[in-house]
Amino acid sequence: MAATQAEPAITLREIQSVVEDDLKAFQRKFREAVRVRHGLLDRIVQYVLRQKGKRIRPTLVLLSAHLCGGVTERSYRAATLVELLHTATLVHDDVVDESEKRRGAFSINALWGNKVAVLVGDYFLSRGLLLALEHNDFDLLKTLSDAVQRMSEGELLQVERTRRLDLNEETYYRIISDKTASLIAACTRCGAYSTGASAEVVNRMGEIGEQLGLAFQIRDDLFDYGTGNVGKPVGADLKKKLVTLPLIHALRSAEPAERRSILQIVRRRKKSVKDRTRVCSFVEAAGGLAYARGRMEAHITEVQALLHTFPDCPARQSLTALSRYIIARKK
Repeated sequence: MAATQAEPAITLREIQSVVEDDLKAFQRKFREAVRVRHGLLDRIVQYVLRQKGKRIRPTLVLLSAHLCGGVTERSYRAATLVELLHTATLVHDDVVDESEKRRGAFSINALWGNKVAVLVGDYFLSRGLLLALEHNDFDLLKTLSDAVQRMSEGELLQVERTRRLDLNEETYYRIISDKTASLIAACTRCGAYSTGASAEVVNRMGEIGEQLGLAFQIRDDLFDYGTGNVGKPVGADLKKKLVTLPLIHALRSAEPAERRSILQIVRRRKKSVKDRTRVCSFVEAAGGLAYARGRMEAHITEVQALLHTFPDCPARQSLTALSRYIIARKK
């Protein structure tokens, strides 16, 4: 359990060193894929390209390709498709969440307005669709289209259940599987597809991505009960009435009176610092944080077991290290 609390044993840059040249090639191809001549759109695209993300998803595609036979031109297209889709969803999410900043930089909707942001998100999505169709990458397109559908379904289910505060662990897993793990699984599946791997290998890689995505989201949900610069304020989920795994487990073991009291706080439109502290203290005391960390670790154990069905190689070692990094990350 201590591994989730300690700093990662290896940095992300070290993990990505295995595909350093591939990531540079991917970056060039991604820039080519979004190149435009329209003045406003060009300025916004250049602004997006200047944002320094962690490139975890392209890294997953490329490492998966290496694990399944080696990086090809299709692998670069797969990584580009994933990044186009991911960028589109981030832009749209900022509009939905009315977010003014992302990773410390102003969001597109904050700078250019919601209408422009929605259209830019649509542009990135359409560029991905066209890129796949231009090269007859129908397997990649289907995989990513399935992910988009699942992401939408997961978000809508979360909205529905949040309004009613009707959320159990089974529903929570259905939500995070669809809204988060689906795209991570698409990364690993597309990496395998790009090498011409068998259906059995593609499915195995997809399960690795699914388990990794579940752990990723649980780690993200744990940030809401922690401290430090994690990219969102502590208590941000609680403010939006989002009931995640730590709170679900804590409520399950609470006395009826305490459960009602905590849910009353969650239902409030405005919550004070005292309210947030009360809920966080309740969750920790009831074992919610420990339980969520345990579930997160279980998913990573499954990832590593599946990875060990592949021959040992630098890509497998990096994917194993990446799985540990994802749950040990501080933001």
